Amino acid sequence: MTSYPTLHMIIDGEKVMQGHRATHRVVNPATGETLGELPLADAADLDRALETAQRGFRIWRNSTAQQRAAVLQGAARLMLERQEEIARIATMEQGKTLVETRIEVLMNVGLFNFYAGETQRVYGRQLVRPAGMRSTVTYEPVGPVAAFAPWNFPIGNPGRKLGAPIAAGCSVILKSAEESPGSALAIVQCLLDAGLPKEVAQAVYGVPDQVSRHLLGSPIIRKLSFTGSTVVGKHLAKLAADDMKRTTMELGGHGPVLVFDDVDVDGVLDTMVAGKYRNAGQVCVSPTRFIVQEGVFERFRDGFAERAKGWKVGNGMEDGIQMGPMANPRRPDAMERMIGDAVAKGAKLNAGGERIGNQGFFYAPSVISEVPLDAEIMNEEPFGPVAIINPFGKEEDMIAEANRLPYGLAAYSWTNDARRQKRLAREVETGMFCVNTTMLGGADTPFGGVKWSGHGHEDGPEGLMACMVLKTVHEG
Repeated sequence: MTSYPTLHMIIDGEKVMQGHRATHRVVNPATGETLGELPLADAADLDRALETAQRGFRIWRNSTAQQRAAVLQGAARLMLERQEEIARIATMEQGKTLVETRIEVLMNVGLFNFYAGETQRVYGRQLVRPAGMRSTVTYEPVGPVAAFAPWNFPIGNPGRKLGAPIAAGCSVILKSAEESPGSALAIVQCLLDAGLPKEVAQAVYGVPDQVSRHLLGSPIIRKLSFTGSTVVGKHLAKLAADDMKRTTMELGGHGPVLVFDDVDVDGVLDTMVAGKYRNAGQVCVSPTRFIVQEGVFERFRDGFAERAKGWKVGNGMEDGIQMGPMANPRRPDAMERMIGDAVAKGAKLNAGGERIGNQGFFYAPSVISEVPLDAEIMNEEPFGPVAIINPFGKEEDMIAEANRLPYGLAAYSWTNDARRQKRLAREVETGMFCVNTTMLGGADTPFGGVKWSGHGHEDGPEGLMACMVLKTVHEG
């Protein structure tokens, strides 16, 4: 069994230990027990990381596509070799099941290999000009990147934040979540072990607002990449705007699911229940607001609740577990508050609605229905294991409800009507849309939202190009 690693930061290739520094206690969410103490950066550490990233950019921007590809492919091989070790670290510190963390490692492997190929395809173009003149459009790496990753995908989020900048020729200062640092450190180490120059990738931790203000206040940083809540994203975007830094913002969602009465209800439930309770609902693209046509509403609601009551919850390290604990004590508190508010305002509690056990941060898979629009949970992202199921009559009313909120990250639809499928894909305001599936991610697939769910994309060729700046050169 993998033991939890000794925690540190990585600056200029050095493992920076606690020493005189303040620390953050990393806790196992399944037991509440302390896993380790994470050293937090002071101002001198952050200045050192910035200076190193500046040197690293000068080195890496001049690397060849083949060199960048070799590092990414090498890191992918190491992640595959270390899959079980990395997965177990992630489950210990974040709580999700081993099945999920193993898949998360494979997501990174696929993404790094994809970006290795994309390094060969940054083409630019030549414009048509009269004889004796030439105009070319070229792409260059944007510069040192400050990348902030949350705790809900402790392997995959750091992989996204590191893969694209490194493929583009940038250096990176990564600050992943203090709740789940061991996973991110393992990914950075794979890159360094694969031959990435030590100046190119740094991993720091600290008080989030202090770290973000320090890094974004430096002219060395030329791009911000952030995944997290809309509130924090807006704050960081304002800080980045002071120095006109490029930004990629992957923010919150409130995923609508439109279910029409021409579907196989049991087939839809088999897919959507698993999608809802993946990672205890702590997924930015989690299906959340189920907008169900009246003809199948009762069957859908009752079937969802029945499956939720039978969902196997426990320590993610154990075989057969379908859902682990929530990642930190704030999340069960939020579930109690939001579900309690909904029920007080008239919603029906069909399943769950309570904590499980007396240790760790477990919360029961929950279903609430007939929820009024003024309930907090109908307007704020719950980020937890709760499905909201409401009945609707007409297609246009279902679309209006899907578009009611200022979020637009992911949306889902279930219908066998081909014309309706096209209408929904056109009219639902979202960055990613699924028809009769929940599979919206992939190494070659741009990932991002609209409205308050952010701007810019990760993954796919778009993720790489988000770390490049365009230059037009005219020659007479």
